[in-house]
Amino acid sequence: MTNNSLNSVVILGPAYPLRGGIANLNEALCDNLIKSGINSEVVSFSLQYPSFLFPGTTQYETSVIKHPFKITPLLNSVNPLTWIKAVRYIKKINPQLVIVRYWLPFMAPCLGYVARKLRKHHVKVIAITDNVIPHENRIGDKSLTKYFIGSCDAFIVMSEKVKQDIEKYTKTKPVQFTPHPVYNIFGESVAFDTACEELNLDKGKKYILFFGFIRHYKGLDLLIEAMQYVDDSVHLLVAGEFYEDKKPYDDLIHKLQLESRVHIADGYIPKEKVKYYFSAADMVVQPYREATQSGVTQIAYSFNKPMIVTNVGGLPEIVTDGVSGFVTDTQPQSIANAINTFYTNNLKEKMEAGAAREKNKFGWAKMISKITEMFHTIDSKK
Repeated sequence: MTNNSLNSVVILGPAYPLRGGIANLNEALCDNLIKSGINSEVVSFSLQYPSFLFPGTTQYETSVIKHPFKITPLLNSVNPLTWIKAVRYIKKINPQLVIVRYWLPFMAPCLGYVARKLRKHHVKVIAITDNVIPHENRIGDKSLTKYFIGSCDAFIVMSEKVKQDIEKYTKTKPVQFTPHPVYNIFGESVAFDTACEELNLDKGKKYILFFGFIRHYKGLDLLIEAMQYVDDSVHLLVAGEFYEDKKPYDDLIHKLQLESRVHIADGYIPKEKVKYYFSAADMVVQPYREATQSGVTQIAYSFNKPMIVTNVGGLPEIVTDGVSGFVTDTQPQSIANAINTFYTNNLKEKMEAGAAREKNKFGWAKMISKITEMFHTIDSKK
């Protein structure tokens, strides 16, 4: 057994200028590792997805952002020569630990190859695993996931569902749960009036927020249907890029005569704009048909916003029903009932206070502690 303290980490996964929740979390993880005294940097992608596989408009941030740590874009997910280059680069750094972010079977060949090569050179590899079974299954997913899981020493998950999914593939490798930490990268709340002015919204209305990219499993259509059962003074603010055809949603809004009450900001929301959407909203709604964990809940917590989430995946683990929001089923009427209860009983201040308390469960110290603990577990076996 060794007693080496953990003092050097490479995070392998997307980071700036790539955009999105996984990149955001990798950057925040690197920042918090450094703050805890662990030298850290990120090895990212020069090309994450070929354009024909990416449903959005761009994979890159439009904002110029400076980070207090090194980000090196080496990996091309479909070019094995860059995988070899990444292995050589990381071997030269010689970290004690590589943390790989895994969220999609498409990434298994690239990330799995790098992980296997590094382990042969006695570098420990832990995967922070967002999803094992994708929200939208494709042929070959199980084989690719099996390959990746065989590439790592241990796994950290952010929902019990993902833990159960990993344990279907391995009975011997350590798998530990720690909750998705609260984001601290989107700034502070602003006044409601300021947010409405920035977003050109009527200050005389109440707003609930659906935030993030739109795909069928996210259940935006369920929330739109729920709006017909909600008081007319409540408006829905949708902020995110459509990763599928927008027309069925527009048609549903038209069918239910909700054009004046549903406001859609179609597109990726830059980091500096996020605070305005959350500051304008009384609460955040996640009407997902399925989920593992969700970064949106942690953005909501960072702004002390109550939430309505559906009883799927790891969402009920994050939102305490009746305290920081409501947990409901996926029926539109049930979602509407939760919204109506929130407003009828004037629960905004009470649940904002509940969210402010609950977010203390999701501090970065827990994630860093779990990483350190798991490193020592696998290090002692070598």
